[in-house]
Amino acid sequence: MTGGSLGVRMWSYGTLPDINGVIPGDEKLLQSKSLVNVRKNSTKMFSGFREKERSLPLVWCRCLGCRKFSMLLLIAFALLVFVLGSLAVDKETISLNVDQQIGTLSMVLPYGNGAPSNPGASWIFGKKDKQKDENYLVANILNEDDENRFRIVGSKGASVLPSNHPCAKFTFPPPPPPNLRRIGPRPCPVCYLPVDQAIASMPSSPSASPVLQNLTYVHDENPIKTEPHGGSDFGGYPSIKQRSDSFDVKESMTVHCGFVKRSKPGPQTGFDFDESDVAELQQFHDIIVASAIFGNYDVIQQPRNISEEAKKNIPFYMFIDEETEAYIKKKSILDSSKRVGLWRIVVVRNVPYSDARRNGKVPKLLLHRIFPNVRYSIWIDGKLQLVVDPYQILEKFLWRQNANFGISRHYRRFDVFVEAEANKAAGKYDNSSIDEQVDFYKQEGLTPYSEAKFPITSDVPEGCVLIKEHIPITNLFTCLWFNEVDRFTSRDQLSFAMVRDKIMAKVDWNINMFLDCERRNFVVQTYHRDLLEQMPPPVANMIRRPPALPSMRRRTPGKRITRRRSSSRRHRKAATGNRDQFLLSTF
Repeated sequence: MTGGSLGVRMWSYGTLPDINGVIPGDEKLLQSKSLVNVRKNSTKMFSGFREKERSLPLVWCRCLGCRKFSMLLLIAFALLVFVLGSLAVDKETISLNVDQQIGTLSMVLPYGNGAPSNPGASWIFGKKDKQKDENYLVANILNEDDENRFRIVGSKGASVLPSNHPCAKFTFPPPPPPNLRRIGPRPCPVCYLPVDQAIASMPSSPSASPVLQNLTYVHDENPIKTEPHGGSDFGGYPSIKQRSDSFDVKESMTVHCGFVKRSKPGPQTGFDFDESDVAELQQFHDIIVASAIFGNYDVIQQPRNISEEAKKNIPFYMFIDEETEAYIKKKSILDSSKRVGLWRIVVVRNVPYSDARRNGKVPKLLLHRIFPNVRYSIWIDGKLQLVVDPYQILEKFLWRQNANFGISRHYRRFDVFVEAEANKAAGKYDNSSIDEQVDFYKQEGLTPYSEAKFPITSDVPEGCVLIKEHIPITNLFTCLWFNEVDRFTSRDQLSFAMVRDKIMAKVDWNINMFLDCERRNFVVQTYHRDLLEQMPPPVANMIRRPPALPSMRRRTPGKRITRRRSSSRRHRKAATGNRDQFLLSTF
């Protein structure tokens, strides 16, 4: 580098005039003088800065005192840390919790107009989901003058929403970095229309039932077992031929569907209701929410975030057995009104099975028999807490999708054979019974899940939530599903795909199997009662008072400070009394 270039570079520091002041002549002289001047001036300049930097703290110390100056530095540093910390974005807090997702329009589907609009959508939604959504049918507005009403046109699922639909332009948030991802299943954002718009979206007439128009049920006051395979006095004993014929969907059909000893649910059916409850169950409702607890197995969970319209128009029914009734009466939870919060309690007497979980399958799968005059039902297992308004759930998972049956897929497993092995490993049921059921299905043609089944995305549901429109084809599906549970094991995940596939082979019908993370958005899962009772009670947080700061007073050298004896004794008593004091903060 030449001296001239160095001079130009240092011009901003005021050295160029000195260089220009040199008399032109020998080029070497010019370069050497300019270089010397530049070095001298730059040395003086930097030395001046150093002196100022060194003298600045001394000036502050003299003006404020070194101790005060140190405190100011600490305060400034603390403010800097606070500002930087407030600007840092915590990835975990970005993920929306359930309460934040209720009734907002910013939490919606990961797809806009049928295709993923954000690359991060592939984090939760696989290749199959993308293809499935690309095949969704076009949606149109039911009435352009009514902004609250939207209709999805078509016979099978739809996600291509009209441009003015509140959920049309949602993009799924990108996944957090690997080091911040939490292990295990989690809820994901879902778009729910506001309650008034969801109510306005309810179809005015029932969905069309493909092929099947008239469904009746077997009535047999003295059911007799004629074959070695399962069955019960409550569900009857259909033969293998009757079972096979029930999958041959026709315009009119009569099938086994529980309550065989009577023509309708009520007393002396093996799942008996009080007469007062029978009258209640016969009433007409557009929508009901139902759940059950048998064997005192769970704790009643009160729904949250329910709109006033839903509280007024949608009844919540909780089926319990006599064991559970005795417990909640003992706890003074149940009174003569037969209500516990939002739940209307219905006591079931003379339950048909010794297994409480199998008893729970009766209201779960046969709600259309218990409630013959209901249009839509939402079933949730007793261990779940509903945290989204029922109108919003139905609009999202049925009406918007042109579906009449919705259930979430399992968050991890999608193959029946893998699910069977997982049930055996976890001791969910007798292993030989599981093997017998799976072998039977193998002989009927059940194969491991593969992409050849697409657009079916899973053979294994997470069956704790059922969203259903009560029409003949869905009623047939749940009847035949219950018959499999009655014949084989009570693990309904094992029989779901077999019944679904046999019906789909006969008619143009499908099930909306939505993501499990979407299910976890509108229900919160709690522990069963036995686990809750084994857990230790929550420990209160103990906040101990910090020790007192040491006295800043200095003793005068050579002078001894004497204290009165009574004063020191009083001080020791106070110190002893305060030694173990603490504050309790409950949570």
